Amino acid sequence: MYDILIKQMRDEVTRLGAQELRTPAEVDEALLNTKGVTLVVVNSTCGCAAGASRPALAKALQHSVGPDKIVTVFAGQDKEATARAREYFTDQPPSSPSFAFMRGGKFVHMIHRYQIEGHTTDQVAATLTQAFEKLCVTETKSAV
Repeated sequence: MYDILIKQMRDEVTRLGAQELRTPAEVDEALLNTKGVTLVVVNSTCGCAAGASRPALAKALQHSVGPDKIVTVFAGQDKEATARAREYFTDQPPSSPSFAFMRGGKFVHMIHRYQIEGHTTDQVAATLTQAFEKLCVTETKSAV
């Protein structure tokens, strides 16, 4: 039964277009030397992931501005991949669920669990879309 629930939690994020990263090598390949903005979704089994994080992601991705690429690791399930992803999040404590933004292979912003837990789906979606607008609009796009 637990495996079925985990699969549903994984699918909830991958259905949104996220590439699932299950090994450290997959994390390195996805995050090193990438162009544009990559959103790293640190998925989790906790209640705030189900109640706000994943639904907020779905809502935020309907916004006109968004990341160039979305990837996901699953904390507590794919431990080595999650640990490797967290190595990229410079000076950030482990947090799950969470959202990390990378630009050109460099960490630029984090939305931590404390910014998700206790907040509504709409509030978390608003936090994500604000980050999208700040981080995902390039000079060329904003001039249009």
